[in-house]
Amino acid sequence: MKVTKEFKTGLVVVLSILLLIFGVNYLKGNSFFGGDDFYYAYFPTSGGLTPSASVTLNGVEVGKVLDVDLVRPNQFIDKNKRVLVKFSIQDNELKPALGSKVEIVPGLLSVAMNLDQHYIADGGFHKVGDTLVGTVSQEITEQLQTELLPVKQKLENLMESVDNIVVSINAFWDTSAAYSLDASLGEVKRAINTFGRVAENLDGMIDDERAKLDRIFTNVEVLTDSLNETIHQVNYITKNVGTITDSLKKADINGTIDMANLALAEFNTVLTRVNSGEGTLGKLLEDEELYHKITDASDNLSILLEDLRHHPERYISVSVFGARTKGAPLTKDEERKLKKILDSIN
Repeated sequence: MKVTKEFKTGLVVVLSILLLIFGVNYLKGNSFFGGDDFYYAYFPTSGGLTPSASVTLNGVEVGKVLDVDLVRPNQFIDKNKRVLVKFSIQDNELKPALGSKVEIVPGLLSVAMNLDQHYIADGGFHKVGDTLVGTVSQEITEQLQTELLPVKQKLENLMESVDNIVVSINAFWDTSAAYSLDASLGEVKRAINTFGRVAENLDGMIDDERAKLDRIFTNVEVLTDSLNETIHQVNYITKNVGTITDSLKKADINGTIDMANLALAEFNTVLTRVNSGEGTLGKLLEDEELYHKITDASDNLSILLEDLRHHPERYISVSVFGARTKGAPLTKDEERKLKKILDSIN
Protein backbone atom coordinates (compact mmCIF):
# COMPACT_ATOMS: atom_id res chain seq x y z
CA MET A 1 0.00 0.00 0.00
CA LYS A 2 1.39 3.33 -1.03
CA VAL A 3 1.21 6.12 1.57
CA THR A 4 0.51 9.48 0.03
CA LYS A 5 2.10 12.75 1.03
CA GLU A 6 -1.29 14.10 2.08
CA PHE A 7 -1.69 11.27 4.59
CA LYS A 8 1.73 11.90 6.07
CA THR A 9 1.01 15.60 6.34
CA GLY A 10 -2.32 15.00 8.06
CA LEU A 11 -0.75 12.54 10.50
CA VAL A 12 1.94 15.04 11.47
CA VAL A 13 -0.68 17.77 12.03
CA VAL A 14 -2.78 15.51 14.26
CA LEU A 15 0.22 14.48 16.32
CA SER A 16 1.27 18.10 16.65
CA ILE A 17 -2.19 19.09 17.91
CA LEU A 18 -2.17 16.24 20.44
CA LEU A 19 1.28 17.21 21.69
CA LEU A 20 0.13 20.83 21.95
CA ILE A 21 -2.89 19.83 24.01
CA PHE A 22 -0.81 17.62 26.30
CA GLY A 23 1.82 20.34 26.66
CA VAL A 24 -0.74 22.99 27.56
CA ASN A 25 -2.30 20.70 30.15
CA TYR A 26 1.14 19.97 31.59
CA LEU A 27 1.99 23.65 31.81
CA LYS A 28 -1.31 24.27 33.56
CA GLY A 29 -0.30 21.74 36.19
CA ASN A 30 -2.23 18.74 34.97
CA SER A 31 -0.60 15.39 34.43
CA PHE A 32 0.63 14.72 30.95
CA PHE A 33 -2.20 12.31 30.25
CA GLY A 34 -4.74 13.96 32.59
CA GLY A 35 -6.96 12.07 35.04
CA ASP A 36 -5.75 13.85 38.23
CA ASP A 37 -8.00 14.36 41.26
CA PHE A 38 -8.85 18.01 41.89
CA TYR A 39 -10.07 19.91 44.95
CA TYR A 40 -10.96 23.47 45.97
CA ALA A 41 -10.02 25.79 48.79
CA TYR A 42 -11.04 29.34 49.80
CA PHE A 43 -8.53 31.97 50.96
CA PRO A 44 -8.79 35.59 52.09
CA THR A 45 -5.96 36.47 49.65
CA SER A 46 -3.90 34.69 47.06
CA GLY A 47 -0.58 35.80 48.59
CA GLY A 48 0.89 35.93 45.08
CA LEU A 49 -0.11 32.34 44.24
CA THR A 50 -0.34 31.61 40.50
CA PRO A 51 -1.47 28.64 38.42
CA SER A 52 1.10 25.84 37.99
CA ALA A 53 2.49 26.55 41.47
CA SER A 54 3.47 23.46 43.44
CA VAL A 55 1.30 21.71 46.02
CA THR A 56 3.52 20.00 48.61
CA LEU A 57 3.07 17.55 51.44
CA ASN A 58 5.90 17.39 53.98
CA GLY A 59 8.15 19.18 51.48
CA VAL A 60 7.39 16.76 48.61
CA GLU A 61 5.48 17.95 45.55
CA VAL A 62 2.19 16.04 45.19
CA GLY A 63 0.19 18.31 42.87
CA LYS A 64 -0.22 21.58 41.03
CA VAL A 65 -2.39 24.72 41.31
CA LEU A 66 -4.85 24.79 38.41
CA ASP A 67 -6.78 28.07 38.82
CA VAL A 68 -6.77 31.13 41.10
CA ASP A 69 -10.03 33.16 40.84
CA LEU A 70 -11.78 35.94 42.74
CA VAL A 71 -15.11 35.01 44.28
CA ARG A 72 -17.82 37.50 43.25
CA PRO A 73 -15.60 40.56 43.50
CA ASN A 74 -18.61 42.90 43.63
CA GLN A 75 -20.32 40.96 46.41
CA PHE A 76 -17.84 40.22 49.14
CA ILE A 77 -19.73 38.36 51.80
CA ASP A 78 -17.09 36.38 53.81
CA LYS A 79 -13.66 37.99 54.00
CA ASN A 80 -12.02 34.54 54.38
CA LYS A 81 -13.55 33.36 51.07
CA ARG A 82 -12.47 36.05 48.63
CA VAL A 83 -10.19 33.79 46.53
CA LEU A 84 -11.01 30.33 45.19
CA VAL A 85 -8.12 28.05 44.31
CA LYS A 86 -8.47 24.86 42.31
CA PHE A 87 -5.61 22.39 42.71
CA SER A 88 -4.87 18.83 41.68
CA ILE A 89 -3.42 15.80 43.47
CA GLN A 90 -1.29 13.82 41.02
CA ASP A 91 -0.54 10.95 43.41
CA ASN A 92 -3.37 8.45 42.92
CA GLU A 93 -2.72 6.84 46.31
CA LEU A 94 -3.00 10.15 48.21
CA LYS A 95 -6.40 11.22 49.48
CA PRO A 96 -6.88 14.34 51.65
CA ALA A 97 -8.24 13.26 55.01
CA LEU A 98 -11.24 14.97 56.54
CA GLY A 99 -10.06 17.92 58.65
CA SER A 100 -7.01 18.57 56.46
CA LYS A 101 -6.07 22.12 55.51
CA VAL A 102 -4.16 23.76 52.69
CA GLU A 103 -1.95 26.77 53.37
CA ILE A 104 -0.47 29.34 51.00
CA VAL A 105 3.21 29.77 51.92
CA PRO A 106 4.90 32.91 50.49
CA GLY A 107 8.60 32.62 49.66
CA LEU A 108 11.42 34.79 48.41
CA LEU A 109 11.28 33.53 44.81
CA SER A 110 7.93 31.75 44.55
CA VAL A 111 4.71 31.00 46.37
CA ALA A 112 3.62 27.44 47.04
CA MET A 113 0.66 25.74 48.65
CA ASN A 114 1.21 23.21 51.41
CA LEU A 115 -1.22 20.40 52.23
CA ASP A 116 -1.53 19.93 55.99
CA GLN A 117 -2.80 16.37 56.23
CA HIS A 118 -4.71 15.48 59.41
CA TYR A 119 -5.29 11.78 59.90
CA ILE A 120 -8.26 11.05 62.15
CA ALA A 121 -9.21 7.50 63.07
CA ASP A 122 -12.34 6.47 61.19
CA GLY A 123 -12.65 10.05 59.92
CA GLY A 124 -12.65 9.17 56.25
CA PHE A 125 -11.34 11.14 53.28
CA HIS A 126 -12.51 13.97 51.06
CA LYS A 127 -14.15 13.11 47.79
CA VAL A 128 -12.87 14.45 44.52
CA GLY A 129 -14.13 18.00 44.05
CA ASP A 130 -14.55 18.72 47.79
CA THR A 131 -13.59 22.08 49.26
CA LEU A 132 -10.88 22.16 51.93
CA VAL A 133 -10.19 24.79 54.56
CA GLY A 134 -7.59 27.28 53.33
CA THR A 135 -5.25 29.56 55.29
CA VAL A 136 -2.53 32.03 54.32
CA SER A 137 0.80 31.99 56.07
CA GLN A 138 2.41 35.24 57.10
CA GLU A 139 3.52 37.11 54.01
CA ILE A 140 7.18 37.45 53.26
CA THR A 141 7.15 41.20 53.90
CA GLU A 142 5.55 40.69 57.28
CA GLN A 143 8.09 37.96 58.08
CA LEU A 144 10.93 40.28 57.16
CA GLN A 145 9.47 43.07 59.27
CA THR A 146 9.08 40.74 62.24
CA GLU A 147 12.60 39.35 61.95
CA LEU A 148 14.30 42.65 61.11
CA LEU A 149 12.63 44.71 63.83
CA PRO A 150 15.05 43.53 66.59
CA VAL A 151 17.97 44.16 64.23
CA LYS A 152 16.67 47.67 63.55
CA GLN A 153 16.45 48.41 67.26
CA LYS A 154 20.00 47.16 67.82
CA LEU A 155 21.28 49.33 64.96
CA GLU A 156 19.56 52.38 66.44
CA ASN A 157 21.18 51.70 69.81
CA LEU A 158 24.54 51.27 68.08
CA MET A 159 24.17 54.58 66.28
CA GLU A 160 23.43 56.32 69.58
CA SER A 161 26.60 54.81 71.06
CA VAL A 162 28.62 55.95 68.04
CA ASP A 163 27.22 59.48 68.41
CA ASN A 164 28.27 59.55 72.06
CA ILE A 165 31.79 58.39 71.14
CA VAL A 166 32.09 61.08 68.46
CA VAL A 167 30.97 63.76 70.92
CA SER A 168 33.54 62.54 73.47
CA ILE A 169 36.32 62.62 70.86
CA ASN A 170 35.37 66.16 69.81
CA ALA A 171 35.46 67.26 73.43
CA PHE A 172 38.88 65.70 73.84
CA TRP A 173 40.40 67.49 70.86
CA ASP A 174 40.59 70.91 72.46
CA THR A 175 43.80 72.98 72.59
CA SER A 176 45.23 71.58 75.84
CA ALA A 177 44.45 67.99 74.92
CA ALA A 178 46.01 68.39 71.48
CA TYR A 179 49.13 69.98 73.01
CA SER A 180 49.44 67.12 75.54
CA LEU A 181 49.02 64.57 72.79
CA ASP A 182 51.69 66.25 70.65
CA ALA A 183 54.07 66.28 73.62
CA SER A 184 53.38 62.61 74.27
CA LEU A 185 54.02 61.77 70.63
CA GLY A 186 57.31 63.68 70.82
CA GLU A 187 58.34 61.67 73.88
CA VAL A 188 57.46 58.47 72.10
CA LYS A 189 59.53 59.52 69.08
CA ARG A 190 62.55 60.34 71.26
CA ALA A 191 62.17 57.02 73.07
CA ILE A 192 62.13 55.20 69.73
CA ASN A 193 65.29 57.04 68.62
CA THR A 194 67.00 56.16 71.91
CA PHE A 195 66.00 52.56 71.51
CA GLY A 196 67.47 52.57 68.00
CA ARG A 197 70.81 53.88 69.27
CA VAL A 198 70.83 51.29 72.05
CA ALA A 199 70.18 48.57 69.48
CA GLU A 200 73.10 49.82 67.36
CA ASN A 201 75.39 49.81 70.42
CA LEU A 202 74.29 46.30 71.26
CA ASP A 203 75.07 45.19 67.71
CA GLY A 204 78.57 46.68 68.01
CA MET A 205 79.17 45.01 71.37
CA ILE A 206 77.99 41.70 70.01
CA ASP A 207 80.36 42.01 67.04
CA ASP A 208 83.27 42.82 69.40
CA GLU A 209 82.49 39.97 71.74
CA ARG A 210 81.67 37.41 69.06
CA ALA A 211 85.25 36.03 69.05
CA LYS A 212 85.19 35.69 72.83
CA LEU A 213 81.83 34.01 72.67
CA ASP A 214 83.18 31.59 70.06
CA ARG A 215 86.11 30.70 72.35
CA ILE A 216 83.75 30.31 75.29
CA PHE A 217 81.53 28.00 73.29
CA THR A 218 84.60 26.02 72.15
CA ASN A 219 85.77 25.68 75.76
CA VAL A 220 82.32 24.63 76.80
CA GLU A 221 82.34 21.93 74.11
CA VAL A 222 85.79 20.72 75.25
CA LEU A 223 84.60 20.73 78.86
CA THR A 224 81.51 18.80 77.84
CA ASP A 225 83.64 16.20 76.06
CA SER A 226 85.91 15.92 79.13
CA LEU A 227 82.88 15.51 81.36
CA ASN A 228 81.54 12.80 79.09
CA GLU A 229 84.90 10.98 79.21
CA THR A 230 85.06 11.41 82.98
CA ILE A 231 81.54 10.08 83.33
CA HIS A 232 82.55 7.09 81.20
CA GLN A 233 85.56 6.44 83.46
CA VAL A 234 83.44 6.88 86.59
CA ASN A 235 80.97 4.38 85.20
CA TYR A 236 83.84 1.95 84.52
CA ILE A 237 85.19 2.45 88.08
CA THR A 238 81.72 2.02 89.51
CA LYS A 239 81.35 -1.19 87.55
CA ASN A 240 84.71 -2.45 88.88
CA VAL A 241 83.76 -1.48 92.43
CA GLY A 242 80.54 -3.38 91.99
CA THR A 243 82.49 -6.41 90.74
CA ILE A 244 84.88 -6.19 93.72
CA THR A 245 81.94 -5.83 96.08
CA ASP A 246 80.30 -8.91 94.60
CA SER A 247 83.60 -10.82 94.91
CA LEU A 248 83.97 -9.73 98.53
CA LYS A 249 80.42 -10.85 99.22
CA LYS A 250 81.16 -14.26 97.73
CA ALA A 251 84.59 -14.60 99.45
CA ASP A 252 84.96 -16.17 102.90
CA ILE A 253 86.28 -13.04 104.64
CA ASN A 254 85.72 -14.38 108.13
CA GLY A 255 87.61 -17.60 107.39
CA THR A 256 90.51 -15.66 105.88
CA ILE A 257 90.67 -13.35 108.90
CA ASP A 258 90.63 -16.35 111.24
CA MET A 259 93.51 -17.97 109.33
CA ALA A 260 95.46 -14.70 109.40
CA ASN A 261 94.90 -14.39 113.14
CA LEU A 262 96.09 -18.00 113.62
CA ALA A 263 99.22 -17.34 111.53
CA LEU A 264 99.96 -14.16 113.50
CA ALA A 265 99.53 -16.07 116.76
CA GLU A 266 101.98 -18.77 115.63
CA PHE A 267 104.43 -16.10 114.44
CA ASN A 268 104.17 -14.36 117.82
CA THR A 269 104.91 -17.70 119.50
CA VAL A 270 108.04 -18.16 117.35
CA LEU A 271 109.19 -14.63 118.11
CA THR A 272 108.63 -15.23 121.80
CA ARG A 273 110.78 -18.39 121.67
CA VAL A 274 113.47 -16.58 119.68
CA ASN A 275 113.49 -13.71 122.15
CA SER A 276 113.77 -16.18 125.02
CA GLY A 277 116.84 -17.85 123.43
CA GLU A 278 115.21 -21.14 122.46
CA GLY A 279 116.37 -22.91 119.32
CA THR A 280 119.30 -22.19 117.01
CA LEU A 281 117.96 -18.81 115.90
CA GLY A 282 117.33 -17.82 119.50
CA LYS A 283 120.82 -18.81 120.59
CA LEU A 284 122.29 -17.00 117.59
CA LEU A 285 120.46 -13.83 118.51
CA GLU A 286 121.09 -14.08 122.29
CA ASP A 287 124.67 -15.55 122.42
CA GLU A 288 126.99 -12.72 121.34
CA GLU A 289 130.13 -14.88 121.62
CA LEU A 290 128.68 -17.46 119.24
CA TYR A 291 127.85 -14.68 116.84
CA HIS A 292 131.47 -13.42 116.86
CA LYS A 293 132.83 -16.94 116.37
CA ILE A 294 130.61 -17.52 113.39
CA THR A 295 131.64 -14.16 111.95
CA ASP A 296 135.36 -14.93 112.39
CA ALA A 297 134.96 -18.39 110.87
CA SER A 298 133.18 -16.90 107.89
CA ASP A 299 135.95 -14.34 107.38
CA ASN A 300 138.71 -17.01 107.67
CA LEU A 301 136.87 -19.28 105.25
CA SER A 302 136.68 -16.44 102.77
CA ILE A 303 140.45 -15.88 103.09
CA LEU A 304 141.14 -19.61 102.60
CA LEU A 305 138.97 -19.81 99.52
CA GLU A 306 140.61 -16.73 98.09
CA ASP A 307 144.10 -18.23 98.64
CA LEU A 308 142.93 -21.54 97.17
CA ARG A 309 141.76 -19.70 94.07
CA HIS A 310 145.12 -17.92 93.61
CA HIS A 311 147.49 -20.79 94.73
CA PRO A 312 145.78 -24.14 94.05
CA GLU A 313 149.21 -25.88 93.78
CA ARG A 314 149.72 -25.38 97.50
CA TYR A 315 146.83 -27.68 98.31
CA ILE A 316 146.46 -30.02 95.32
CA SER A 317 149.27 -32.17 93.80
CA VAL A 318 148.96 -32.66 90.05
CA SER A 319 150.81 -35.61 88.32
CA VAL A 320 151.67 -35.07 84.69
CA PHE A 321 153.25 -38.09 82.86
CA GLY A 322 154.01 -39.78 86.16
CA ALA A 323 155.77 -36.74 87.62
CA ARG A 324 154.32 -35.14 90.73
CA THR A 325 154.22 -31.40 90.93
CA LYS A 326 155.02 -29.99 94.29
CA GLY A 327 153.25 -27.01 95.54
CA ALA A 328 154.99 -23.89 96.75
CA PRO A 329 155.87 -24.01 100.43
CA LEU A 330 153.80 -21.95 102.85
CA THR A 331 155.34 -19.19 104.81
CA LYS A 332 155.17 -19.11 108.57
CA ASP A 333 152.53 -16.46 108.49
CA GLU A 334 150.43 -18.44 105.99
CA GLU A 335 150.76 -21.63 108.10
CA ARG A 336 149.47 -19.77 111.17
CA LYS A 337 146.49 -18.40 109.21
CA LEU A 338 145.67 -21.84 107.83
CA LYS A 339 145.82 -23.42 111.23
CA LYS A 340 143.64 -20.72 112.65
CA ILE A 341 141.09 -21.30 109.93
CA LEU A 342 141.03 -25.03 110.51
CA ASP A 343 140.67 -24.53 114.23
CA SER A 344 137.74 -22.18 113.72
CA ILE A 345 136.06 -24.71 111.46
CA ASN A 346 136.56 -27.53 113.93
